[in-house]
Amino acid sequence: MGGFTQENVGEFLGILPEILMVLWASAILAIDLIAGKAIKRRVLGLLAAGGTLGILLITLLAQPAESQVVLGGLIRNDLYTTVFRVIFILGAALTCLVGIDFKPLRAGGEFFTLVIFSAAAMSLMAASNDIIMLYLATETASFTLYLLAGFQRGDRLSAEAGIKYFVFGAVTSTTMLFGLSLLFGLSGGNTNYAAIAQTVINPVLRVPVVLASLFVLIGFAFKTSAVPFHFWAPDVYQGAPTPVAGFISTASKAAGFAILLRFLMYTLPPGTSEPSLVWATLMQPLAILTMTLGSLFALIQTNAKRMLAYSSVAQAGYVFVGVSALALGVANRAEALAAVIFYLATYMLTNIAAFAVLGIIESRVGGTEISHFNGLARRSPYLALGMTAALLSLLGAPPMVGFVAKLIVFREAIGANLIGLVVIGIINVLISVVYYLNVIRAMYVERTEDEARPLYVPTPTGMTVMVTAAAVLALTVISTPFWELALQAARTFLGGL
Repeated sequence: MGGFTQENVGEFLGILPEILMVLWASAILAIDLIAGKAIKRRVLGLLAAGGTLGILLITLLAQPAESQVVLGGLIRNDLYTTVFRVIFILGAALTCLVGIDFKPLRAGGEFFTLVIFSAAAMSLMAASNDIIMLYLATETASFTLYLLAGFQRGDRLSAEAGIKYFVFGAVTSTTMLFGLSLLFGLSGGNTNYAAIAQTVINPVLRVPVVLASLFVLIGFAFKTSAVPFHFWAPDVYQGAPTPVAGFISTASKAAGFAILLRFLMYTLPPGTSEPSLVWATLMQPLAILTMTLGSLFALIQTNAKRMLAYSSVAQAGYVFVGVSALALGVANRAEALAAVIFYLATYMLTNIAAFAVLGIIESRVGGTEISHFNGLARRSPYLALGMTAALLSLLGAPPMVGFVAKLIVFREAIGANLIGLVVIGIINVLISVVYYLNVIRAMYVERTEDEARPLYVPTPTGMTVMVTAAAVLALTVISTPFWELALQAARTFLGGL
């Protein structure tokens, strides 16, 4: 019996956040089952959110001084993984807070448990260093989200959302698994990213490797709601409980990009082989189609939830602009990756704020049409102000942090000589002015019969809107430290290649 060694401690710390999230999720479910009606759902939700924020603090304190590969090469624990863990854990905590008072949801211990389990699986996605862990983590996250999307069992749209999400997800997951199995066979039975990377260098295997990579890319495209694999997003977002829709549009999307970047950069490093050139080239049309079609379809929506769904698709297109710069750039590769990380982090705060306000409108006004926002500025000035901050940030208007995020992404794309891509991106930003301002116009200009009656805002949801909206505004002023953190995470990530 040798006891704990430094290696044992490293292995433990490498998955400590995930262990704590699984334990806390199980504890929440146990408390709900044991206490029953003796504990209020609000208290249970506050416990879930508070414990998750505690895990966030432990995650930051347990960050290793240097990159570590643990669990036999399955997990890579580095600053890149930690940054995405923070995004997922914070997203889960905010979702728990928003879900407490969302009436149609009737959130109990099982809801909060699924949210935290999902965040744990997404964290493993970002940390994956092996195709086995990649697939297991992705499927675990997907199954929890399927359940969350269909959580309102008595609601037809929610049940439909859960089924559609499951069917589309099953098809794309099977396709991705087929591609991963091809890479497994081509690499002689290896599952580690580094071993697969040695395989793709062989020019004899370039055609099957390209084919396998395309199959895997389909799975990633679904997770990030990239065109043409975005068709599930509007229906799922509209039918899913609004807090869940906000979680899917932010944390799930960030997880998709986290795993996409790790897999493609580690198995098919840009410039090393023909397969790597193929995926790098595909990023540009993917970015153009995703942001353009997302913006055009958002333009014609009258339902705010569907508008935010198509807006989420368009936002993924802007992230793909940064991925394109990462794939084709050489000198500024760390800056391009940092731009993607920074964009995803700020987008999480912004979109959760928007969906939190939308959830209040749905619960208190009775729907998610843009017309349901009429007169909101007179019924709840602070709520309208929070929604305005979120929408202006999604638009990329100063002084919101979304402006900084888009500016950095476009700057890095220009540095990679992707001038045409940036021009198309700016055109789409101009298009988005219309559909974002439609909601703002409804809140401040349009009238409603009930505008003299104040709108009740639950404290947990109100605090979530206030904190996220304030962060959206404040991060513009103090964005430099967070940009430096994203840049350091990017350099750590690239140092593992």
